[in-house]
Amino acid sequence: MYPTVSEILALPVMRQGAPTVVAGASGLSHRVRWVHAAEVADIAHLLRGGELVLTTGIALPDDPEGLTRYVDELAGIGAAGIVVELVRHWSHSLPPALSAAAERHRLPLITLSRETRFVAVTEAVVGLIVDAQVAELRTAEQVHETFTALTVAGAEPAEVLREVTRASGLPVVLETLAHDVLAYDAGGEAPGELLADWARRSRAVTVSERTAYHDAAGWLVTVVGARGNDWGRLVLLCPEPPAHHHIVIVERAASALAVHRLAARDREGLERHAHRTLLAELLAAPTPPPDLVARATGLGVPLENRQLIGVSVRPGTEVTPAQAMATQEVLRDLAEATSLATRRARVAALVGIVDDISVRALLSLTPQADTQSVLRRLAKEIHQSPRPVVLAVGTTVGTISQARRSLVEAAHVAQAALRTPGTKPFHRLDDVRLRGLLHLLADDDRVTAFADRELAALIARDATHGSRLLDTLRHYCEHGGNKSAAAAAAHMSRTAYYQQLARLEQILGVSLDDPESVLSLHVALLALDVRSSG
Repeated sequence: MYPTVSEILALPVMRQGAPTVVAGASGLSHRVRWVHAAEVADIAHLLRGGELVLTTGIALPDDPEGLTRYVDELAGIGAAGIVVELVRHWSHSLPPALSAAAERHRLPLITLSRETRFVAVTEAVVGLIVDAQVAELRTAEQVHETFTALTVAGAEPAEVLREVTRASGLPVVLETLAHDVLAYDAGGEAPGELLADWARRSRAVTVSERTAYHDAAGWLVTVVGARGNDWGRLVLLCPEPPAHHHIVIVERAASALAVHRLAARDREGLERHAHRTLLAELLAAPTPPPDLVARATGLGVPLENRQLIGVSVRPGTEVTPAQAMATQEVLRDLAEATSLATRRARVAALVGIVDDISVRALLSLTPQADTQSVLRRLAKEIHQSPRPVVLAVGTTVGTISQARRSLVEAAHVAQAALRTPGTKPFHRLDDVRLRGLLHLLADDDRVTAFADRELAALIARDATHGSRLLDTLRHYCEHGGNKSAAAAAAHMSRTAYYQQLARLEQILGVSLDDPESVLSLHVALLALDVRSSG
């Protein structure tokens, strides 16, 4: 907003005085908030900082100590520079002490070799400042109008961030308070570089004010939230200290995002609650309530004479207890994203959160719909999220009474898919193979008894002796009986690993050269993993 000392020296009224920078040239970029003509030496305590001091030097001291103190005091309050007219007191050059003190403080010291009307300098500089302020106000007004229009139109976060990038020319990221990326606009930069190791970088950037610039990171950060409920941060990647209009942009964008979230939750809160209630009732009992079809139809999701497909959408990593609270926020966002994806894919669906780990959906398609095409379209929309997700679908069924089976199957497939390598847009039961079958049978007592019977002796041995024979067996099975590869995966020498296998065979009373024994043990391990993950 304010002109620099260098810009002021370029003004015609200053050029007429034949200005010369005699010291502190490295400070010519200092911003000038005001111009003050003063002849007395003890003027510093009357200033506020950012002033360009004009003087003829007539009342300044001649002794080096006094001149040094004069410059020290002006530098101490943050003066932008000193202009001395060489006419009345000093006629050819300034005292060395004055120049040395200014150079030490990087405080621009300028001489005018011709008589100059200080009032004309003041008027010219004030004109510059006022013009800059007016321009800044106009820019702020334009920003305000733009983001107000976006707010009124109910713009999605992606649209708001796109406008931030357009107006500022800088990349922007919207994150949760847990430092998960919700949305971003790279502004032409490579997204991979922008988001690389984001959570760690973001945790290192803490600011004490609601909007602040973190100089070390080059981030302009503002908190996003409303009604005392802050839920995120908006980060503008700003290599240089931000201009005033950048601050206006991020603050107005943050307000638009906060209002959008409130409006979306107010608008969809009852709808999402109704969807969750219907899904919970479907999952609670084998026979759905008699009025469930009518209630779903009232929500725009017909369930009769339709193809019904259960869907489970989960964050792409398993959740630890320490992450549970943050996960609820993630799931709420994921539910909103899934609901938006179904609308964009033109699919009628019930969408809601019915547990602590996933978003569930029941898709309702016409009998003529191509299910594969619809699922691909839906998966493409859901995977637009910057956060990795696992999308799993159950078997297509034709009646509401079978919908529960499809929903349960989708949840089991999603759990299994978390442990199954691959980058499929969506997973079905046949994609997760044996692991998926064991997930479906996880509550069957016969499967539990089988796993216990196969592995109980090994588990007891590990518990008693602190050994890791169960891990030894797991490496062996996962590498198809390749002892060398299993030893490498276990970070053990082959000799030591072979000894572990021999001990394992002795405890279990089986031979690992017998394919059926190895198969049984592997199935038991998978069943154990399924039970522990459930």
